[in-house]
Amino acid sequence: MQFSAVIGQDELKHHLLHEVQGGKISHAQLFLGKPGYGSLPLALAFVQYLFCENRSQMDSCGECAQCRKVSELQHPDLHFSFPTVLAIAKKADAFISDWRKQLKENPYFNLHDWTKRIDSSERKPIIGVDESLEIIKKLNLKSFEGGYKVMVIWMAEEMNADCANKLLKILEEPTPKTLFILLAEAQDKMLTTILSRTQIVRVTMLPTDTVQQALEQRGITKATAASIAGRSDGDFIEAQHLLGDTEESDYNRELFIQLMRVCFKKDVNGMLAWTDAIATQTREGQKLFLKYALHMVRQSILKNYTQEMLTKVSTEEAEFLKNFARFITNNNVMDFMQLFNDSHYHLERNAHAKLLFTQLCFQVMRFIHRA
Repeated sequence: MQFSAVIGQDELKHHLLHEVQGGKISHAQLFLGKPGYGSLPLALAFVQYLFCENRSQMDSCGECAQCRKVSELQHPDLHFSFPTVLAIAKKADAFISDWRKQLKENPYFNLHDWTKRIDSSERKPIIGVDESLEIIKKLNLKSFEGGYKVMVIWMAEEMNADCANKLLKILEEPTPKTLFILLAEAQDKMLTTILSRTQIVRVTMLPTDTVQQALEQRGITKATAASIAGRSDGDFIEAQHLLGDTEESDYNRELFIQLMRVCFKKDVNGMLAWTDAIATQTREGQKLFLKYALHMVRQSILKNYTQEMLTKVSTEEAEFLKNFARFITNNNVMDFMQLFNDSHYHLERNAHAKLLFTQLCFQVMRFIHRA
């Protein structure tokens, strides 16, 4: 992958380019940020640039033998480690063909996408101690091409304690020309001893306009791209998920409209019926609804204070906001934001969905009449 194929992140691209050009490459780097911000594509582009025989000031050539090997994920000095379902296999090499297929199809994916690909039962994958021994074994071998040996560890926070502890020595004292690239989303889930041995490269969220432009380049209409980009929170994977299920997006819009109507009318029976309906959805579906609700609250306040100049909504959403936006004001906007954010937080921690959404209904009723 070339840097030109990575969405946004221009500042980080320049940082990585200068690192290679200056010959001062930290042997252990932690790319910290959500997968949807582009940490894995950045790492792949960085490795390809490092190996490239004819690199320019701005990118790898994409045509030399080294570039082709990296692009095909067949370079003998490029190794990957990633979470696996231990009940199926304890080492990443057992899934390497699936990994290559995934990267070639779409390098923007998260742990949930990966789990669905390798396990129909969607059991939790981790990086276990057997994998750490495999990593050490690979990196103790001589480089095939005589240059760098690179180990990319994706979702490094999924390493269990035994695995992480086994890697401490090689992270601190690697063999010459060994490069570790760890990719992680949650810094607080990683051992401090691992963090202390790596240089942290923070991969930040993508600007909304960048996500919209990337969607439009994939043939999405401007209005739809604007709506999806506005809901994605700078996460291109989130944008892909929203784009991939327009039926779900329509369902969330209708669910949001129904919630606001029954709460405005103080229709308790309607509110309880709404709660029953959303309680039947999957936990992921419920979390997507809460993200959608946050999007609509943000767009309402933007409509009120920017004369629609900054809103990112579809035609159907714009029609609804004509009458609804006036009910989101300075008196209640922060309450709505905190309510939906807190509800999402509690759902992630396995709160009882029916109780949570029943409480949410009555809170919405209070807030909407505070406008």
